[in-house]
Formats: sequence, C-alpha cells, structure tokens
Amino acid sequence: MDKLHVILVNPQIPPNTGNIARLCGATGTTLHLVHPLGFDIDDKSLRRAGLDYWEHVEVLHHDSFDDAISKSGDGPILLFSAKAKKNYTQGDYKPGARLVFGAETTGLPDEVKSRHQDAIYLIPIWGKVRSLNLSTAVGIVVYEGYRQLAGW
Repeated sequence: MDKLHVILVNPQIPPNTGNIARLCGATGTTLHLVHPLGFDIDDKSLRRAGLDYWEHVEVLHHDSFDDAISKSGDGPILLFSAKAKKNYTQGDYKPGARLVFGAETTGLPDEVKSRHQDAIYLIPIWGKVRSLNLSTAVGIVVYEGYRQLAGW
C-alpha cells in the first residue's frame, strides 16, 4: 500500500507525539516533526508513549514547514484545523498525501493556512469540547486516508 506522511508543526506535548509515532509505526506512515518542538526529543514521556516501537518509525526532523513540504514528496497537502469548513472525509487522500497538523495549543500558523486555504479540513465535533486531542485527530485522519487508498 502507498504510504502517507504525517507532518506535525511545532508539537508541544510529548505523549501526543509518542502516541502519533506509535500510530505511524503501526501503519508504515512517515512522521515529520517541524521544529521548534515544545519538548526535548529524548523526553521520557515521549519515549514511553511510543514504547519499544521507535525503531519501526521513520521520523524526519525539519527546521521549517517549507523544509518539511519540500522533503516529503509531491503528494497532495491536506491541513487539519478545528476551524475549517470541509469535512476530513472529503480530502484528496492520494498516494504520498501529506497530512499536516498544528501544535496542540495554537493549531496551524496563519501563514501556513493562508497558503493552503483550499486544503483545510476538520473533524466534526458536536459535543461541548472545542477540539480533539492531537493524537486522536491524527489517528482518525490516518485511518481515513488508508481506508480511501485501500478501498476498505
């Protein structure tokens, strides 16, 4: 199956990134981390959340969003935000798609969103919370992407 790419822009919470790394290891998805990170990459809680799966995860580090985009292939770029209008199931999940998520506390930078206005999607929430946990959102989107690619 063709792989997807998860790009985390300035993630802040180590266990979220660890859980996402574990998901990427389970699905063969490449994980791109855009610095600065809100934690040390050797953080114990980051390692613990990924358990012993780190050796099975392709993790690439980037100094900027533009660097991550230029080094993650040429698949479509899909951004995810709690403030979007289009449903995540409407995304263009083609081989090599780049799934971009912002920091837990601030979301995606405005500059990134303004450059990709037509490719911003949301996961609907109808309860009384303002957003999903980052690792939950990434899991939903990654499995939707592979569902569409594999025709499940």
